[in-house]
Amino acid sequence: AEIDGAIEDIVNEAVVVEEDRPPVAITVRSEENDIPEEIIEAISEEFNTILSLMNFKDVGHDVFRQWYVDGKLYGQIIVDEADLAAGIQDIRMLDPRKTRKVRDIIKKRNEGGVDVVVGVEEYFLYNEAGTQTGQTGIKLSPDTVIYAPSGLTDEYGNSISYLHKAIKPSNQLRYMEDAALIYTLSGAPSRRVFYVDISDIPKQKADQYMQQMMSKYKNKIVYDSANGEIKDDRVHTTMLEDYWLPRRSNGRATEITTLPSETISGQMDNVTYFLNKLYASLNIPLSRVRPDANFSLGRSQEITRDEVKFSKFIDRLRNKFATVFLQALRVQLILKGIITPEDWDFIKSRISFDFLRDNYFTELKESEILENRINMAERVLPLVGIYFSPDFVRRRVLKQTDEEIEKIAEENAAASKAAPHELTGLQQDGEEQ
Repeated sequence: AEIDGAIEDIVNEAVVVEEDRPPVAITVRSEENDIPEEIIEAISEEFNTILSLMNFKDVGHDVFRQWYVDGKLYGQIIVDEADLAAGIQDIRMLDPRKTRKVRDIIKKRNEGGVDVVVGVEEYFLYNEAGTQTGQTGIKLSPDTVIYAPSGLTDEYGNSISYLHKAIKPSNQLRYMEDAALIYTLSGAPSRRVFYVDISDIPKQKADQYMQQMMSKYKNKIVYDSANGEIKDDRVHTTMLEDYWLPRRSNGRATEITTLPSETISGQMDNVTYFLNKLYASLNIPLSRVRPDANFSLGRSQEITRDEVKFSKFIDRLRNKFATVFLQALRVQLILKGIITPEDWDFIKSRISFDFLRDNYFTELKESEILENRINMAERVLPLVGIYFSPDFVRRRVLKQTDEEIEKIAEENAAASKAAPHELTGLQQDGEEQ
């Protein structure tokens, strides 16, 4: 349950779904118009087609969760061989337990009788019975398979999941919880201690008296001669039973006390230690999982270092997962003749994906940044014309780009040229609102 909750926190943070906006948007950077505008528009349209084929808005949460848990994601690209220019027809996710990537080294023996590597053949193998059954299966071309690894590998070079490092802490936590439960259950029954007064009788008589008292309350194994069975003749004395014990004039008598039973206390340091260790291996801030911790929606000074690390971890996951979109987009653009394979190597470096973030936190962050910049501009304003220039304030303090400066200038010019009655109407509309 702890691991499942941590995975849900990570996936919900990485994939945000809203009704009016797609979960992922594409941005193509063009420097000095080196990429034509029609190509940028075509790339954006085809990316929306990829999202529609994957039904990412509805199943994006499940796809990202599968990639995070399995450590890799396979998807088969379905095309119409009779009409390749129509592009991708469907994208089907493959079970990673039944699919694996294969690299066959091609060797050729030279004149000296030595095997020389002349090439490498890469392909994907799909076997319905599982990848551990052998080398048999359906051979898939690399161009028809989307392969997105997690970026983590084991000592053999195999892609592993981000949950791999949580296996040992998870097992340790389970063992510690079981041990604490067993220890509590074994010590739960209350036990009575009999202090038997033997007075001043001789040792031999005292031993006989002790054996007599012990035989009254211990369990006996009895053989039944009638049917040949062995039964347990237990002598149980309930905790509600009254005891009548004689007491001599000197005050000495048999005393009965009760040992306290073991209970599960609210503080189990060993279990808490391994639980915190498990959450640390899952990259989850402890403030998100502790029931007694207050979750703050406040300002940047209230954000802890763990939250900053968690945010950077989510960004890395998004960048790794974006390989799914890049591979599908490459095939789609080349099949439709929008770009050539040579153009893709250049355009790929200009493509970035903007994952949707939670609206409340995004607006809170943007408003706080804008507020800080405006306050700084107000403090610098008396020094403009002496130590600073207006352009310096715009670019260095308000962080405005060339496009924003140009757009603001045009809007101010248009507003200054407006007729007085138009400005009056705008003011009245604003007052009514």
